Amino acid sequence: MSTHADPAGHPSAVRQLRLVVEAEDYEAAVAFYRDVLGLPEQAAFSDGEGARVAILDAGRATLEIANPAQKRMIDDVEVGRQVAPKFRVAFEVEDARSTTERLVDAGATEVAPPTVTPWESLNARLDAPAGLHITVFQELRSLEERENLEGFSADQDR
Repeated sequence: MSTHADPAGHPSAVRQLRLVVEAEDYEAAVAFYRDVLGLPEQAAFSDGEGARVAILDAGRATLEIANPAQKRMIDDVEVGRQVAPKFRVAFEVEDARSTTERLVDAGATEVAPPTVTPWESLNARLDAPAGLHITVFQELRSLEERENLEGFSADQDR
C-alpha cells in the first residue's frame, strides 16, 4: 500500500475515502455499481439478520470541494441547467460514451449525454440507483496538458 504525504513530506492522516450510501433496493444498487459500472467488490458483510453491506473498490479517491459558483458553472457546462444536489459522485472511466449507454440500459436516467467540457474531459450526468446523481467522465488530455488550459492555474486566493 502506498503512503501519501503532503507537500512538506508529512504523512497524511487519511488513508481512504469511503462514501457510504444507503440503498433501499440493495441488490439492484450492488448489481448496478459492481456489475454494470464495474467497481470490484473488495468485501461484503452481513449480520445474518438482514443487515448487509458491499464495499466496492472505486480506485483512487479524491474529495472535490467547490464553492457555489463553481458548482453552478459545472452544472451549466455539463447539463445546461442547475440539476446537481449538494453531493454528486463522479467516476473516471475509460470510455464515457459506452459506459453511459451501459448504465442507462441498466436503469440509470440520463440527465445529460457525454459532453466535452472546457477542461477537456468527456462528461455525462446520470441519476443512478440509491438516489445518487453521478458523473462519468473520460479525460481527453493529460493533467499536464489540462493545467495549461485557460482558467487552470493555481488558486491564488488560498
